[in-house]
Amino acid sequence: MAMQLDDVKRALRSLGPAGLKRLAGQRLSTLVLQEARRAKHRVSELKSRYPSAAPREVSQHLIEQKKQVAALVGGISGAFGVVGIPADLVAMAVLEIQLLVDIATAYDVRLEFARSREELLDVLGTANGVGALGRASPKVVGKLAQVLFERGGLASFGRAFPLVAAPVTSWLNNRDIQKLGDAALLHYQGFARASAKRSS
Repeated sequence: MAMQLDDVKRALRSLGPAGLKRLAGQRLSTLVLQEARRAKHRVSELKSRYPSAAPREVSQHLIEQKKQVAALVGGISGAFGVVGIPADLVAMAVLEIQLLVDIATAYDVRLEFARSREELLDVLGTANGVGALGRASPKVVGKLAQVLFERGGLASFGRAFPLVAAPVTSWLNNRDIQKLGDAALLHYQGFARASAKRSS
């Protein structure tokens, strides 16, 4: 629970004007590299709690943790109606990148290689319906936030029913994290099988 609260605090700290400007200016691959350092700690902690867990099981735990954080962020931002939507989109973009980096780390993917980062960003882009993000969009917030906003369609709903929007936003965030986690598991299970074939 402490680790989840740290994720929420980190996500919320990035929502201020300075944090938004900094995030918007970073390249996705740079953000992935930064998160890779933190992911090693998060994955290592889970592996020590579940020593016999395979990468898929560790990844399932990571997905569940991020779903709880995403639901919490969605509940908070949804209560503010339209005003909370930009903050929710940024928080979700950060959580989605963290989740993908965590799952890649659980599968021992070496994210210091550009190709590994491109594959990760392709999973992110495909899961969010924006194609190959790594090559098509170098900014974190821009295209991803736009697609999340369009897909969520909460503008008019949030304006009219902010208290109803809170549980809906929470549910949408939870659903989107699960969808992304499923896409990552599908991709990295294939990566693990291919690696096993090459080494045998």
